[in-house]
Amino acid sequence: MSHAEDSMPHAEDSVSYTDEGSMSGSVIQTEDRQNDNGLRRPSEPLGSQGQSSFAEARQRRKIAELENKVVALESGRAVKDRQSNYYLAQGRGLRRIVALFDNIEDLVNENDRRYDGDGDEDTTIDQDRLQTGYYVLTRTLPWFLKNSSGIDYDDYMRMIKALRQGADGARGDDTAKLKTLISDWVNRELKPNPPVDSDDKNCRGFTSDACGKLLCPAELDWNSPAVRAGIRDRLEGHIVTDLSFPAFVYEKYTANADNLEEGLFKGKILLQGYKAIFTSPSSAKDVEGDGDGADVIANNRRTKQSSCGVKVKKHVAQIIKMDKVTPRSIAYVACQVRFALSSVTSWRSVDGDFDYIQFWRSIVDFFEKPPGREAQRRVNKLLEWWSRKVVGRSRRGDLSNTVKANMSVNALARQRAQLDDAAFDSN
Repeated sequence: MSHAEDSMPHAEDSVSYTDEGSMSGSVIQTEDRQNDNGLRRPSEPLGSQGQSSFAEARQRRKIAELENKVVALESGRAVKDRQSNYYLAQGRGLRRIVALFDNIEDLVNENDRRYDGDGDEDTTIDQDRLQTGYYVLTRTLPWFLKNSSGIDYDDYMRMIKALRQGADGARGDDTAKLKTLISDWVNRELKPNPPVDSDDKNCRGFTSDACGKLLCPAELDWNSPAVRAGIRDRLEGHIVTDLSFPAFVYEKYTANADNLEEGLFKGKILLQGYKAIFTSPSSAKDVEGDGDGADVIANNRRTKQSSCGVKVKKHVAQIIKMDKVTPRSIAYVACQVRFALSSVTSWRSVDGDFDYIQFWRSIVDFFEKPPGREAQRRVNKLLEWWSRKVVGRSRRGDLSNTVKANMSVNALARQRAQLDDAAFDSN
């Protein structure tokens, strides 16, 4: 027994002491190791297959975890990108039909002010204009109210920013489009010599006789040399401001001093500008008739694909679901046409003594703030004229019951019934 005991190694024999008094395992370390997750695992011999497998598995888990995080981030980014693109597209109509210069926040703030009970006092015309703009906004973007109340502030501001970018982008596109088209229309109709340059705006404005004729205040006669000189020299009595309607907004570019409402907003080039923006540049060539009796928008909707199967591009009126001309869209186009006729090369709200913001407001107020019932009737009639001109609305709704009763379809039905009654009575 003593020999057996002497031959068996003791635990102490496998431990060596360092100079500092610490112990180190000379063959196999007996203590448990702790992994990175806080779990203790039995010690393994260094370089063993088990140690290698554990490291590989741990690495695979970390890679999978990172991949899941990347997928989640990309998915969230994709959702936000889709939302931003949607808001950009939806915002393109805002400057055109809601408010050219007012921000969405201003419209919302005015509505909130009234909702909170601060709108009981008399309101100003500017506040009423903002409130009407809010109504137009919510009709144009039916989802706006629900979306804006169901998201946090940061998402709300991102939505507003995207809408504004879309609106400003559309305004810029329309400005660039009319820059070329206006020169072509002026050259065809007024035949100036030299013709208006389609690229160089510096030759437009009052330095050009053709553009000057269209920009001239309606109460002045551009044909008078004294008037032309006075406007160009900005003399008293000839200073051009937003307080004067330019000649191009009038039918045949001439105003009746005794009845300034006559022919107002029936200018040919104004109508051409409207059709070029809201329907198509090619449709602007046809403005002479009083509507062709066909619903252009409905026809385009039915012919989204041509006979060869190629998809037909939607125009602006279809995209924003506009089936009639609105006051604010006329004001928008009037500002765009005036800017295209001017010599100013970059979009701005003030051109010398002319304030585009006040000009836009004056046109909007003409339609939205008529002084009485008779004035409202004339406004409605003018808007109907615009709708027929632009979207080709049928005049079916204008027919009286008497006129419809005498039309052949109804007359035939009445005659057949009369014949049948007569035959019945004879029997």
